[in-house]
Amino acid sequence: MSSAPTELGTKPVGALIRQYAVPGIIAMTASSLYNMVDSIFIGHIPDVGSLSMSGLAVTFPLMNISTAFGTLVGVGAATMISVLLGQKNYKSAGKVLCNDVTLNIITGVIFTIVSLVWMDPILRFFGASDATLPYARDYMTYIALGNAVTHLYFGLNSIVRSSGNPKLAMGLTLFTVTSNAILDPIFIYTLGLGIKGAAIATVLCQCMALGYTLWYFLDQDRFLHLPRSLKIFRIDWKIAGDSLAIGMGPFLMNLASCIVVLFINQQLVKWGGDLTLGAYGIVNRISFLFVMIIMGFNQGMQPIAGYNFGARQYSRVREVYLKTAMWATIVTVVGFIVSEFFPDAAVSIFTNDPVLEEKAVRGLRMMNLAFPIVGFQMVTTNLFQCLGMVRKSIFLSLSRQLLFLLPCIYILPALLESETGVWYSFPIADTIASVVTGILAVNLIVKLGKLQDGEDPSILGSQL
Repeated sequence: MSSAPTELGTKPVGALIRQYAVPGIIAMTASSLYNMVDSIFIGHIPDVGSLSMSGLAVTFPLMNISTAFGTLVGVGAATMISVLLGQKNYKSAGKVLCNDVTLNIITGVIFTIVSLVWMDPILRFFGASDATLPYARDYMTYIALGNAVTHLYFGLNSIVRSSGNPKLAMGLTLFTVTSNAILDPIFIYTLGLGIKGAAIATVLCQCMALGYTLWYFLDQDRFLHLPRSLKIFRIDWKIAGDSLAIGMGPFLMNLASCIVVLFINQQLVKWGGDLTLGAYGIVNRISFLFVMIIMGFNQGMQPIAGYNFGARQYSRVREVYLKTAMWATIVTVVGFIVSEFFPDAAVSIFTNDPVLEEKAVRGLRMMNLAFPIVGFQMVTTNLFQCLGMVRKSIFLSLSRQLLFLLPCIYILPALLESETGVWYSFPIADTIASVVTGILAVNLIVKLGKLQDGEDPSILGSQL
């Protein structure tokens, strides 16, 4: 029988970060490219590429809602499993895995039904106009139909990584990216399906990856596996409650992102029109690439921090956090350089419309002015989540978007009387949020420094 990843508590932290973060970075970068591939092919559809990009941008809030429910279930389960493995509680880890499957299926099916029944009103609420609604509807209908598959695949992929197999998690993501890049032009151009072809290709790729993931967890020789019986569908409400509590932070962060993007869409259309909304779609994709790299670092940090916190090895928790924050900052500095000095090259990948390109270049430069400090903020928020400190994780998740960004989005465009106010809202919110994050981070590091390895962590107010 396979053994649990005990190296998480013994191997040098630097080596573990390389071992776990590199596959995570590759996987998350590939996942970002996965989304970018759709945008690139959609943006070059003859005659309607610019409007298709605007239609795709309209779907972002609804897709963020889907992601929010996926992270509510998946992130909490992955975090609990990491800690339970650190405690060598394999039986409970297996129960968490079974709960993850059932909850993902339930949330996925509910989201699909609600989305399909009220598709047009939802998309109009998120900023779709008469011109962009058909494209947004064509894309989102097929994405919604495959939502249960998406939830289950990404949830189980996180657990594959947390259970000590980051390379397999990375390989599955690379498979979906590669297959999507192959299928996209076939469905979009060869079969003439347009934007709906991109959605169909996306869902098919995830179906194939999910099939292999389920086969992996059905192997009874693994220390973490799914039973070959209907027990897999039984929910332990205590475990489910704990899992959902831990996942509440990223859930609210994604939900807040949805709310913010809704208002961003409305303000951009109001002050700049449909093409400005398309420009935001391009800017968001470029920025998202760097954000996903940081999420890859976070994925690498998550099992290491969770396992060692469960094993009460606090010095290793502190070390993995500091090193991850350093590398994340380097990534966002690179993103800042690209945004400020090479925006034309980045934007030209997505469109050949000169008007749309000009708007996107201008937006990219303004939106990412404070990008270097974003990495530290993301890693710190993830650390609180890894340690099960739900309230602080939720607060940090919400503060940047709801407390700081949302008011700026409403106030600045009116003051400047243009969409420029929307773009400048991002660096202002990032700066304020990073100051707040820094205060909480210093407090946590000081407390971790006071704990001796093996001591009870109650001094930290842990909610695990």
